[in-house]
Parts: sequence; C-alpha cells; structure tokens
Amino acid sequence: MVFFLSILPIVLLIYLMVKRNSLPSYIALPLIAVLTYLLQAFYFGTDLTRLNANVIAGLIATQTPITIIFGAILFNRMMEVSGGTDVLRKWLANINPNPVAQIMIIGWAFAFMIEGASGFGTPAAIAAPILMGLGFKPLQVAMLALVMNSVPVSFGAVGTPTWFGFGPLGLSEEVILELGQKTAFIHFIAAFVIPILALRFLVSWQQIKQNLVFIYISIFACTIPYFLLAQVNYEFPALVGGAIGLFISILVANKGIGVSKTNNTEISLEKVAFSALVKALFPTMMLIAILIITRIHQLGIKQLLNDATTWFSVSLGALGEFKVSQALILSLNNILGQGISESYKTLYVPSLLPFIVTVIVSILVFKLNGTKAKTIVVSTYQQTKKPFFALLGALVMVKLMLVGNGNYDSMVITIGKTFADVTGDKWVYFSSYLGAIGAFFSGSNTVSNLTFGGIQLSIAETTGMSVPLILALQSVGGAMGNMVCLNNIIAVCTVLNVSNQEGSILKRTVVPMFLYGIIAALVAVVIY
Repeated sequence: MVFFLSILPIVLLIYLMVKRNSLPSYIALPLIAVLTYLLQAFYFGTDLTRLNANVIAGLIATQTPITIIFGAILFNRMMEVSGGTDVLRKWLANINPNPVAQIMIIGWAFAFMIEGASGFGTPAAIAAPILMGLGFKPLQVAMLALVMNSVPVSFGAVGTPTWFGFGPLGLSEEVILELGQKTAFIHFIAAFVIPILALRFLVSWQQIKQNLVFIYISIFACTIPYFLLAQVNYEFPALVGGAIGLFISILVANKGIGVSKTNNTEISLEKVAFSALVKALFPTMMLIAILIITRIHQLGIKQLLNDATTWFSVSLGALGEFKVSQALILSLNNILGQGISESYKTLYVPSLLPFIVTVIVSILVFKLNGTKAKTIVVSTYQQTKKPFFALLGALVMVKLMLVGNGNYDSMVITIGKTFADVTGDKWVYFSSYLGAIGAFFSGSNTVSNLTFGGIQLSIAETTGMSVPLILALQSVGGAMGNMVCLNNIIAVCTVLNVSNQEGSILKRTVVPMFLYGIIAALVAVVIY
C-alpha cells in the first residue's frame, strides 16, 4: 500500500495529462500537488507544519525556472522585434538551405554547446525559437529540442550534475572521473540513435537518409571530443565538444559535404551584409560569453556569484529568517521552524545574467524605442502567467514527495527502493530509469543525482556491482529523463507559445527516453 500510494500521484498525473481531453499542466499539476499534500497528511501522518514549510520552499524554488523562462522569452521577443531573428534566419539559409543541416547546426551542435555552458533548460529556450523562426512547426520543434538535449546533459553547466550531483557521496576524485568516463561512453553510443529519432519529429525518413553523412559528421564532431575530454575531465566535455561540433557542422554545411540539394522556397536566399550579421549575432554571442564566463570555475566569477556570505538578515518571526548574501542570494532559512531552507541565486540563475542584461544592452544597440521595449516586456509577462502555476504545482509536488518521517521513507525513496528490491542483481537493466524518474520529478539531472545517488551507491555495494558503472547509469538516466521532465516540457512550450500540448509531447518523448535506457543497459552489460 505504501508503494501504491507513493506512486499514485505520478500515475494519476500522467493519466490526466495524456488522456483524451487532457487537463492543461497549470491545472493538473496543482491538483496533484494538493493530492500529494493530503496523502502525506492523512496516510503517512507527516506533521502539517513540516508540509507547509515544504510548500513555502516549493513556492520559492519556483522562482528559479520561471525567471529563466521569463528571461528566455524576453530575449526571443527582443530578437524578433529587433529583426535579429530574421537576419539569422537568412544567414543560416545562406550557409545551407537544407532543413536537416539547419536542425543539426542549431538543434544539435549549438544546443550541445549551450548545455555545456549553462544547463537549466537554457539550450531549448535559445535554440527552439530559432528553429521555429526557420519555418519549423512549434510543437514538433518542442519535441525535437527535448530529445536532442539529452546527450550533453550529464556534463551540462560545466559538469554540475557529475561533480556536484554526486558530491554528498564523498567519492574519491578517481571514482568521479571513472563514472564520468563511463557516462560519456554510454552517451556516445546512444548518440548513434537518439539524434536520428529527434530529427524524425521534423523531417521525413527520406530526408534523413539523403543527409545521413552530414548528420553523422555533425554528431561525431560533438561526441568524439566530448568522449575524449571526459577521459581526463568531468567539467568541460559538453562545452568543448559542442563548440568544436558547432564549428565543424557550420564548415561542413557551408561546403555542402554530405548534404543533399534542396529547394527550400520558404526561406529567402538574399545575401546578408556582414555588418548586419555581426549586429544580429551580437545578442547571442553576448549571451554565450556571459554564460561561459560565469560558469567556468577557474575564472573565479562563478564563486563570486555564489558567495553565500551574509550581507544582512531579517527575522520574519515564525515564518523564518530572510537573508541576503553578498552575491544577492535571497534565502529563507528555518522555514516555520522546521530547519528547511530555500534560496534564489539572483546573479547566478541564468535570468538576470545573461538574459535580462543582454536584452537591455541589445535594446540600446538596436535603438528600439519605448513602445517596442514595452511590447517586448508585456508580451513576455502574458506568456509566463500560466506556466507559473504549472511550475508551482510541479515543484510543490516534488518537495512533498521528498518528505519522509520517522515511520516512512519519502515517497520518492520508497519508489526507488521498491524498484531495487524487485530487480535485485538485475538492477543494471533498470538503474538508468531510476535516474530518469528523478529528472521527471525535479527537472534536473543534478537533483536526480543528489536524490538517488545514495540509493544507487547502496545497491551497487550491496550487490557487488561496479560503483562507477551504476552511478554512471544514474547520471545517464537523469539526462535522458530531461526528455519527459515536466519542468522542461512546460518551459519549451511556453517559449514557443504552444498551449495545452504537454501531454501530447510526453506521449511522444517517452519512446526515445525508454530506448535510451535500453541502450544504456546494453552498453553497461556488454562493455563493462
């Protein structure tokens, strides 16, 4: 019964979102959050004050994804209003009008690099609107962006899911490096298949066959340096692999190598002046530069933006202690006296930096008047209202499902342990799916690793399986779970202005997600 009630909210949520006449996420998710609260209160007997503290923490945690979405939409609106998107569209058409080439350059290599620099769902938020601007249908673009952005995720945000996600386990440097090596190899093998499945959302099998040489040149241009660098480093594989892959993909597409001739009449092939191209690329280049500078640990900026040294604090009585750090990290500590804290990293969360700052600078560079600037802000606000309630429901549900007490493990831990008990020494076949469940809940490979890393380590040690291998499968699972993660689906739908299609997307992206897990298991069994 404990397992049944633990998994009930997830099963019911999926049903509500994929059934005929499905509920929109901004209704379904808050409803499931309420159900989870009631289950915790009346069956598991969790203290109401503790539950309320987690609800408040969920509300604060919602600020991170919603401000990222707001910043991404703001940036995309600015690019449209300024004409920058139109110039980039024409430039890409001049590199090669072939739609497959354009998808691989933007949806694969460019997004691969952005994931390596930032993570947080930023790749889809930046790449998806560019693809839509090239004439691709938004719903299909959303699905492609979610599936494409899986291979680099374990090393996203300069390796955060790997070095930080497994940080609490106290692993040696050698073990972390080894699990990173195994993670990269599994992703490398999966990349033979996953990008092809993603392409199928937008183009026909015939187009894929005709451009197969270019597709694999673009794939390997990213994944070979990605895999090789992972042998000695677990921070930069995705960032460096993506940058090299993007350069090679553009070069090869420009030469027409492996790309079929196409008559794409929807896109103008008029020449783009170099000065216009530089101006149109300026916001994106500024965006990437800020992301890289603020994410590379060795530059020291990352530490400054995460400085938790208290600047000032204010007691809010029973609610908790509100604290502002020197890096403007806003935190509410000891919420309702339950020892629960939540924070918002104003300068580090990719919203103010890089999106909002880039938009302000770009408005000046493009000399947009007050009316256009107001239009950008107002339309962005209108587009983010409903996703706020969807994300609020999702994050409150996650917080509540992670709550345990003296009598019961948390719902999430119960699900994980039950799966492990049932599978026993065959766990290697299912390990990645536990990681995917963690990402589905939380929207983060890092949070999935933090949540389930301990369970995976315990299972590996108990059954005598390789610790680096099982943790690598956990990390791969957290990455492939991004395809079905509700936060990411809501975010990309919001950026593309796609309404009430979350369930439809989930039904389509769950197929490559399951296939990814099969590939991961086979690689683990055959190779290791």
